[in-house]
Amino acid sequence: MDEEFDVIVVGAGFGGPVAARICAKAGLKTLMIERSENVGDKVISGLTIPFYGFLFGPEFIRDGNPPIERPSDGIINYIIKDIEKGDIEIDDSLRVPKPFSPIIAFGYNAYCKPFCEWEVRKAVDAGAILKKSTTAIDVIREDKYVKGIITDKGERIRSKIVIDAEGSKGLLAVKAGIREKYRPETISLADTYDYVMLKEYVDKIFGYSVKMCWGWDEQRIAPPLGYGNGLMVWPYRNSIHFMQDQCLRINESHIPNLNKLFKEYHSNITQKLPWWKNLVEPRAKLRARMWDGFEIYVGLNKELRNMPNHIDGMILIGDAAGLESTELCDGVPAAWFSAEIAANVAIDAIHTNNTSKLFLKKYDRKIKRHPIIQWSISGRNRFNLRTAQKEHDLKKLRKYIHNGWGLGSLTHFMTPFFKMLLSDVNKDPTIITKWIKMFFRYYQNWFYESYDYSSIRKFREATSKKLKKMEMKFTRYLRLIDSLLKSLKKRKKLLSAIVVPFSNSLNNLMKKTLPIFEPIYSFILKLLNPISNRLNIKILKFVEYANPSVFHT
Repeated sequence: MDEEFDVIVVGAGFGGPVAARICAKAGLKTLMIERSENVGDKVISGLTIPFYGFLFGPEFIRDGNPPIERPSDGIINYIIKDIEKGDIEIDDSLRVPKPFSPIIAFGYNAYCKPFCEWEVRKAVDAGAILKKSTTAIDVIREDKYVKGIITDKGERIRSKIVIDAEGSKGLLAVKAGIREKYRPETISLADTYDYVMLKEYVDKIFGYSVKMCWGWDEQRIAPPLGYGNGLMVWPYRNSIHFMQDQCLRINESHIPNLNKLFKEYHSNITQKLPWWKNLVEPRAKLRARMWDGFEIYVGLNKELRNMPNHIDGMILIGDAAGLESTELCDGVPAAWFSAEIAANVAIDAIHTNNTSKLFLKKYDRKIKRHPIIQWSISGRNRFNLRTAQKEHDLKKLRKYIHNGWGLGSLTHFMTPFFKMLLSDVNKDPTIITKWIKMFFRYYQNWFYESYDYSSIRKFREATSKKLKKMEMKFTRYLRLIDSLLKSLKKRKKLLSAIVVPFSNSLNNLMKKTLPIFEPIYSFILKLLNPISNRLNIKILKFVEYANPSVFHT
């Protein structure tokens, strides 16, 4: 290929297509290369994408119809003190309560391959060119500037700027001299079992919740917590994933045989965990076993966290830049956020004819000012589980689990979340109603299994006057919210004097008040449970029968 492009995006995973689409829509000649024969072949497993990725990420995802397998309403933690005696504690505090669940979701479970395929089609629709079965093995350099890539086929494809989205295992950034390889102790190896299960059983056994299991090493049921890992089971539409993960190295003198351990631990827990043995095993059929690695603790290593993410003519995004979430083991939101930032910086750089490292530093500054990215790569609860394990300290184990995957996460999530919320509302006051429509539309899409590029959905017929009134009320309420937020935006002094400082102190406020608030919150939920269930049924019926146009922006 002798053509020259404005932008070359390396990798068609979660982040690459976002960058490619933005650049193409801006009128830049954009090439996206993918090493696989088919998009998504290298990321065939699945994951839960947290809700904040959809709220604060690219508009075309938020306002679109991406393929999701199941909304997730939260996490149920099983703290296994003694599996032989069935001594198990449950922390299910981090769950969206009814009547909001599962419409308002904690996240969305999705298989990576169809989701990446959907993103790539959006990028191609915007004008990006996709070149598959092509691996970038090196960069073209001229006067210290990256001026394109060299492929495994010997092609020299030139560009004004390269955006590297090849993931944690890619070596282009290393070849380009931007960063070194990630150290083994920062990498986690995931062993994933993919089971087929009828939807009716998934609905009944799992509902919408991800299950996470934690146990002591001597029970041989979960990977050794050298750097704080665990075991996760999450539901899809008509399948489930059972994933256990472990860091590649615990210390210099002890490198475990992970393949042997994973098999042993998988066998032990599936034979001894009551709900798996009695409910799941008789109804599930193993379809595949997959291995994957991700750079979970790069953000906790001071040296690696401060590693460069750009040079003259080249920017790293997502996993290639070490932006994996330390606690949720999920890099998708950060991939989306960094892809948007990188694309917009690249557009400015090309328009000003300045792709120097000095100019591209704007990207680094924006990444380091991004509240959600910085929060997600710096959480220490999973890492600190090793302390509870070494000391066999149940109190610490409960604490780290609660603060990482329970309601205690609010003590370190509220400030970054509200900073992002206020920033987006300040730019566009109508974004709140766009978020509400997104949640309702995503659930309706999931219910009918209908997404962009899929077959035309067949809706249940319901033309009652009562439904029409409900649709009108829903629309009216959203308009009222828009009006209120637009009026608040005019009072910028009020926002800057009260709301912004309040959001900055939310984490500290939650640390002080959560011990008091949490038991009261739990009591109120139980008290209102009968009413909440009835209201939940009404809301779900409304979404099932409502005209899709009501939920589109």
